[in-house]
Amino acid sequence: MKNSVIPKDFAVAVKDIKLAILRARANAARLANTEALKLYFFVGGYISKKTRNAKWGSGAIGALSNQLQIELPGLRGFSASSMIFMRLFYEAWDGCPEIHKLISDEFHYLASNENDNATINYLPSNELVEGDIRQMPSVEIRSLPTGKLDKDDIAAFFSIGFTHHREIIRFCKEFDERLYYIHACAKALWTVEQLQQHLRADDFHHIGSLPNNFGKTLSPMALASKAVRSFRDEYLLELVNLDNVDARAEQDVDERVLSKALVADVEKTIQALGGDDFCFMGREKRLIIEEEEVFIDLLFYHRSLRAMVAVELKMGKFRPSYLGQLELYLSALDATMKHHDENPSIGLLLCEKMNKGFVEFAVRDKSKPLGIATYKTLKSIPKPYQTLAPVIEGVRRVLSESVVKKAPRKRAAKKRRQSMS
Repeated sequence: MKNSVIPKDFAVAVKDIKLAILRARANAARLANTEALKLYFFVGGYISKKTRNAKWGSGAIGALSNQLQIELPGLRGFSASSMIFMRLFYEAWDGCPEIHKLISDEFHYLASNENDNATINYLPSNELVEGDIRQMPSVEIRSLPTGKLDKDDIAAFFSIGFTHHREIIRFCKEFDERLYYIHACAKALWTVEQLQQHLRADDFHHIGSLPNNFGKTLSPMALASKAVRSFRDEYLLELVNLDNVDARAEQDVDERVLSKALVADVEKTIQALGGDDFCFMGREKRLIIEEEEVFIDLLFYHRSLRAMVAVELKMGKFRPSYLGQLELYLSALDATMKHHDENPSIGLLLCEKMNKGFVEFAVRDKSKPLGIATYKTLKSIPKPYQTLAPVIEGVRRVLSESVVKKAPRKRAAKKRRQSMS
């Protein structure tokens, strides 16, 4: 029998087939998600028409969920609370004819039963009473006016999961705002947790609003416009807790505490800044200017802008002197680290407070590209939620310590078993 010989193009074949498998899996997942959203929209519309016109009485949704579980054992995703969210999903997009057409084409074979005048009564009052439904948020949607959706809008709509849609509906009241987050999720492939972080940060109302001088310091204008859209006028740095910092301590000490906390979870910091376009380059980045040392709080590289971004963190209110310090850092970056094919370095100054009109006046005649924004930390979050932070952190610490302690025991037990055998 001849020895098997690996052909020369074997590696290429593996790569090609692997790519085909991954593409097929992605297409299958995308198609499955699209079909699921169509189904949820149809079910939501069906329930909406029955419950909103009093044909179905209170408790009908819970009874419907229970009966579906009986007739389809193992059915998941159709609890009473989930079906109420399907109704909200339908009503959030009820005014969009493009989505209606897709759904009606899919479920045209089902009778609408519009002439069914039977009234089903299960409970005398409030429909939201069954179990976990009691905790459902109050979301009033009902036929929100919408604009026309194009092909890209429809593709983005059906490319994100139902849980993403649920969070967007819960947080966003305006059509344009919902569409913004749908496109952002589709483009950046946000997890639900990442989407929630961006929703809490209120990206829609803060992106592109920061005081800046990009129009005068960056060219062409397309680059300046992109830079404006890449930053917010407020950042939610909720992973940082400054409550334990002595208010009487020196300001630069406090700022080092802040920068250290941000670097402790760089992944969340990057998400807070704007996502995967930001690449972390260092904390307290040391630069030498004519034998003098300077240190940049946080240094990032922005891939879309092809520019380094120096982030300076300042406690308290904005001061004009901060801009001169940041300009110095940008000059040093451009002179010592910038590649010839990269764009000028950009400065982002983060303060706790600022008078926006005053800041716009202070920055307009500066020669380096600068943007100024405010930030919120854990202490800005309502106190009932703050109390959970140390508990969560304590659980993480206990779990990590438990894993470390268990590891030597497992190795010792394994050695005993090996010696006995």
